[in-house]
Amino acid sequence: MKFLKFLFVGIFFGIVLVKSEAVSWYRIFEMFKFQSFHMYGIIGSAVFLGVIGVWLIKKFKVHSTEGKEIFLPPKNKSIARYILGGTIFGLGWGLAGACPGPMYILLGTGVFTMLIVIGAALLGTFAYGVLKDKLPH
Repeated sequence: MKFLKFLFVGIFFGIVLVKSEAVSWYRIFEMFKFQSFHMYGIIGSAVFLGVIGVWLIKKFKVHSTEGKEIFLPPKNKSIARYILGGTIFGLGWGLAGACPGPMYILLGTGVFTMLIVIGAALLGTFAYGVLKDKLPH
């Protein structure tokens, strides 16, 4: 019962992404070919809201539901990790046509081929865990 709120938030998130066509392979294809502003608008809106949310958390020293102050550790300023990680993420997104959130949403809408993508993503996550200490950080 405690986790039902997370289930409902996830369902709401999935409905929003389906209705905004953010999980549409054609919209993602348009984005990678720079033919439409649609996906850039969605991603830009998410980044903008994230910036405002983090700013509000820091400004008002927001506490979690457990009463603890939310602490956001400073990011490591390494460029190589972001270029390498972003390139791998982008290639995976381009190959699969979906980033991690929409993979599960597409599975929920009946696109069962996403099971292959989810399996590959889990395998990639496992490989990262094994190789983490050998990668540039």
